[in-house]
Amino acid sequence: MKKFILISTLLSTMFSCTKEASKSLAPAKEKIIEIKTSFGTMYMWLYKETPLHRSNFLALADTNYFDNTTFHRCVTNFVIQGGDPNSKDTDSLNDGSGGPGYTIPSEIDTTKNKKLTHTYGAVGAARMGDATNPLRASSGSQFYIVIPTAGTPTLNGAYTVFGRIIKGMDIATTIVKQTKNVNNRPIVDIKMDINILDKSLAEMETEYNFVP
Repeated sequence: MKKFILISTLLSTMFSCTKEASKSLAPAKEKIIEIKTSFGTMYMWLYKETPLHRSNFLALADTNYFDNTTFHRCVTNFVIQGGDPNSKDTDSLNDGSGGPGYTIPSEIDTTKNKKLTHTYGAVGAARMGDATNPLRASSGSQFYIVIPTAGTPTLNGAYTVFGRIIKGMDIATTIVKQTKNVNNRPIVDIKMDINILDKSLAEMETEYNFVP
């Protein structure tokens, strides 16, 4: 009887260890942002070099904060901008002035060999101008996506770039072409639904042709 109990214990321990080993061998997952629109879906990588902006965006996305906000500012050959909770209401005049009630300290790349710049598909944080915001703190939720294939280098060093679109820039290009009013707001609301996806490096390479 004692032998049976001992063998059972050993088998149980071995099985438990095997399960733990299997878990440790499972491929690590990374966070990918999915931005769904009526024109299609974009996928965004959040830079780990901008941890404050990354953690904030993930936290807001996790609570569905961005859902049903719109791309309220779409400037030809420049950017498409969204993420303002005010864009959910029927008053288009307040679009661009809303947020979660806080700002994010600047994480502008000031290194000698700048990596986080306004290249094609870069995602940056909108903010108030220098006159009222000399520290260049970012909006708590509003972001923009760079449209020109040559990028917008004039914005480098002035705004925090915290991510990039790794798939679906054709969707952003389609959005910026929609009919707009004099304030560059699309006549028909372009709403977004933002989700967090967990992907392994292998999945990222296969699905988005992207490896961080």
